[in-house]
Amino acid sequence: MIDLHTHSIFSDGALIPSELARRAQVLGIQAIGITDHVDASNLDFVIPRLVSVADALNQVNEITVVPGAELTHVPPAHISALAKKARALGARIIIVHGETIAEPVAPGTNRAALDADIDILAHPGLISEQEARLAVQKGVFLEVSARKGHCLTNGHVAMLAKRHGAKMVLNTDAHAPSDLIGAEMARRVALGAGLSLGDFETMQENARSLL
Repeated sequence: MIDLHTHSIFSDGALIPSELARRAQVLGIQAIGITDHVDASNLDFVIPRLVSVADALNQVNEITVVPGAELTHVPPAHISALAKKARALGARIIIVHGETIAEPVAPGTNRAALDADIDILAHPGLISEQEARLAVQKGVFLEVSARKGHCLTNGHVAMLAKRHGAKMVLNTDAHAPSDLIGAEMARRVALGAGLSLGDFETMQENARSLL
């Protein structure tokens, strides 16, 4: 199991990165992305610290820790510039908090994210056909989410991704220990989105390609 979207105390998660990585490893997770919420106010504080702790943990742990960032509730016009800055600061995985129906995300966020240099569009909600096609063109992965609320549109996201050939990943968006899941529950999330076990394995290969 590879989970590239989680949060630590550097944003609104409950755990420090070391404990988050340890709990994930015990669940059998092979690689974990720590992608804390950032905007212009904290990006230059959070990312260097995640890079530093990931480097240290990867020297001694079996699990691979990938430092990243999730641009969250950022005005669409600012997404591209902040994504470039995050990349320059060392973020290996750049996620944009998509237009989930569970939160009041600014309209146009999905499109701006797909036009920027990012890796994953998280919980993109009622993503449009045009946006799904753009994800294919840009090589951006669409997220199937295990998180409460964000998972409500998994079926729609999976359907459009399959229709247009967009690549998907499955992540937890974990904020607390109870949010982390092993491979068996992840398979069930995929099946619940109308996907097959083969699709789940493909999503894991997609995640592995980002490592």
